[in-house]
Amino acid sequence: MKFETIAIRKQTERSQHKEHSTPIFTTSSFVFDDAEHMRAVFAEEQSGNVYSRYSNPSVKEFEEKITLLEGAEDARATASGMSAIFTTFACFLSSGDHVLMSQAVFGSTIKLMENYFQKWGVTWTLVNSTEATEWEKAIKPNTKLAYLETPSNPGLEVFDLESLSTVFKSNNILSVVDNCFATPYIQQPIKWGIDIVIHSATKYIDGQGRVMGGVIAGSKEHMSKIEPFMRNAGPTLAPFNAWVLSKSLETLAVRMDRHCNNALSLAQWLETQPKIKRVNYPFLDSHKQKNVAQKQMKAGGGIVAFEVVGDYAEAVKLIDNTNLFSISPNLGDTRSIITHPASSTHSKLTEQQRLDVGITKSLIRISTGLEHIDDIIADIEYAISKI
Repeated sequence: MKFETIAIRKQTERSQHKEHSTPIFTTSSFVFDDAEHMRAVFAEEQSGNVYSRYSNPSVKEFEEKITLLEGAEDARATASGMSAIFTTFACFLSSGDHVLMSQAVFGSTIKLMENYFQKWGVTWTLVNSTEATEWEKAIKPNTKLAYLETPSNPGLEVFDLESLSTVFKSNNILSVVDNCFATPYIQQPIKWGIDIVIHSATKYIDGQGRVMGGVIAGSKEHMSKIEPFMRNAGPTLAPFNAWVLSKSLETLAVRMDRHCNNALSLAQWLETQPKIKRVNYPFLDSHKQKNVAQKQMKAGGGIVAFEVVGDYAEAVKLIDNTNLFSISPNLGDTRSIITHPASSTHSKLTEQQRLDVGITKSLIRISTGLEHIDDIIADIEYAISKI
């Protein structure tokens, strides 16, 4: 079946009530037929639900959908995108290990390394390049894991996953890619040789800014190492959130088509504006990795980043003069969102760390929503006229 059909038709088996839409299993625990049945399930001699920190039908449906849509073998859902990242690192890293990480990642990911994994004896190198050769140069004998986002947040750098996965596999390095900006509808990193894919499901997978969630997808072998950590540490996705996210996947394809069309139109229009000095969008002719983006992505995504002529004052004046846009650090919503990364999502990084990945004080990030493109452009045009 095609992506859209799987997203809609993969559901938990109907109960005796013959419901058309999957119900929410809002229960913390489950009952057994007798003591022997309970023993057998706990001993993993029989399958079955025990406790919703371990497994839950609502969560399982969401995990199974993501597994199919990402082309993975298995998946585990978590309470948030950051818990998905932390869980992955915690399960595959030990004291003395070294991590390769793109410098162009979400600020909180870098803070995880600085504030926690560093004190546990893990070292890391930030690689400020999309070139596989530069990543290969940074490999050390104890490099265990490589982590990146593509497209990156907020600079929208695109990494050649096929080239990178070849380097990582030849050096026995576990590769982990945050696929949040692209979603499985636009890009499947596993197809290009990546080992593990993670998402902040809070973003496009939900798509309406309602619930938190994360997910980790990969091989059965890798997920078998995630499973005991999930049970013991408990970064579990709530059944209600899982139900929302599973239903949201039914409309992911049609939403992403509109997000991408709007974003490309907005990016092309911004390039014509004299008060805008640089526009980042993967499918623009001006994007230095356009060819790579077109090879591994179905479309350019819903995020546009651009710099205004001027500095911080001009950027925030533009933001404050929008009327249609929501000023928020979130993204992936039906509503268009405008953000100043240097003072919000990436404010905990040093100024040099921000500048190294192109996050200047004049940079603005837009999560293009599902409104009519004429209204989106008109609102930005008005805001630009005020700077």
